Amino acid sequence: MAAGKGTRMKSVLPKVLHPLAGRPLLRHVLDTARALQARQAVVITGHGAIEVEASCAMDTGASDPFVIKFVRQEPQLGTGHAVQQAAPVLADDGVVVVLSGDVPLTQPATLFHLITASAGQKLALLTLEMDKPAGYGRIVRANGSADGEVQSIVEHKDATPAQLAITEIYSGIMAVPARQLKRWLARLDNQNAQGEYYLTDIVKFAVADGVPVVAHKIDDAVQVAGVNSPVQLAQLERAYQLQQAHRWMEEGVRLADPARFDVRGDLLCARDVSIDVNCVFLGQVNLGEGVSIGANCVIANAIIEPGATIHPFTHIDGEKLGVTVGANARIGPFARLRAGARLGAEVHIGNFVEIKNASLGAGAKANHLAYLGDATVGERVNFGAGSITANYDGANKHHTTIEADVHVGSNCVLVAPITLGAGGTVGGGSTLTKDTPPGALSVARGKQVSIANWSRPQKLPKA
Repeated sequence: MAAGKGTRMKSVLPKVLHPLAGRPLLRHVLDTARALQARQAVVITGHGAIEVEASCAMDTGASDPFVIKFVRQEPQLGTGHAVQQAAPVLADDGVVVVLSGDVPLTQPATLFHLITASAGQKLALLTLEMDKPAGYGRIVRANGSADGEVQSIVEHKDATPAQLAITEIYSGIMAVPARQLKRWLARLDNQNAQGEYYLTDIVKFAVADGVPVVAHKIDDAVQVAGVNSPVQLAQLERAYQLQQAHRWMEEGVRLADPARFDVRGDLLCARDVSIDVNCVFLGQVNLGEGVSIGANCVIANAIIEPGATIHPFTHIDGEKLGVTVGANARIGPFARLRAGARLGAEVHIGNFVEIKNASLGAGAKANHLAYLGDATVGERVNFGAGSITANYDGANKHHTTIEADVHVGSNCVLVAPITLGAGGTVGGGSTLTKDTPPGALSVARGKQVSIANWSRPQKLPKA
């Protein structure tokens, strides 16, 4: 059910599209249905129907076997009225699991047990004991006993004082045989305090028809918590992130503080990974064995290979092209890797260095205050402080090639397209606009250009 407006969210965005861990609330619910291998999902839309349906369509591809159908609830006349709209597209031989689009953290295992309890013949309700059950429907059992047979669900506004004292509540989630559900939906009326068609009224119909009603009770309130305000959304975000943190720590990942850890996409971690505080992971991120992530890093759509160290305050965003950081590389602090950055093994990228759509060979270094964009950089290149590749002429991007073992001094500008030959050196403060041959010493200031062949002095052996 995804037709509600969510008036306390203070946004024109439909409630079920508000993000939790980087994905809309409704997508979490649909992912749960996928995990159950459901035959199909029927999404009941109303407020913001066009946006909600478009969002669901983006989440499926031509090769996805999961079928999503949409029905509209206009106007919104209650939960029973909502499910009535779905009845025509439900197969009679199935079990219907009713979920809410703003209740994102119900676990597939919980729903599996609920479906098992239904066994294709019973009406199964997901319930919870709650100390402060205000606003929730109460589970009324025979003789008022905790283990008596379920007789009905009474909505809060319709409950008597004695019924308000009941602490077992209905979560809004049920599993019910489709054939019986359709029959009961046809008998609903709106003779109640809210003038709505309550789905919960089908419980009393089941009892009257002699169909067993069973309750699967859980003790994890987070699994049935909905979102009706920014406060509740933030609370669920923290609960979800803590779940992820505990899961990774159980797998051997070392988190400096599980309360300050955010995964807003898909994170994969190998053994012996360590992550400091306030790190955010978005999109697809893969951390290899022994990777160390410093504090306050943001990493999106990237592969960090084994042994690499990402120092604090580094920003990595691969977007569609992705970013790869090679084994035992050292990145940051305060570095920025953009889409298309491909760093080889033992590359060093230091503070205030930006890499965009560039590959750096093994052992290359750009330790501070530099920009490398649209470039191919060979092995063991040393790129000096304040130096840049000038890759954009105002209309087109051009490529820079720096071959192996080149040393680029400080405050240089390499105007693309340009190739620097292997083993050469560019003197500090130079602006180069022409290719240089291998082994050359290149110095260019203003209109004066000097290129000479030379041999770099060899390091003397230690005494």
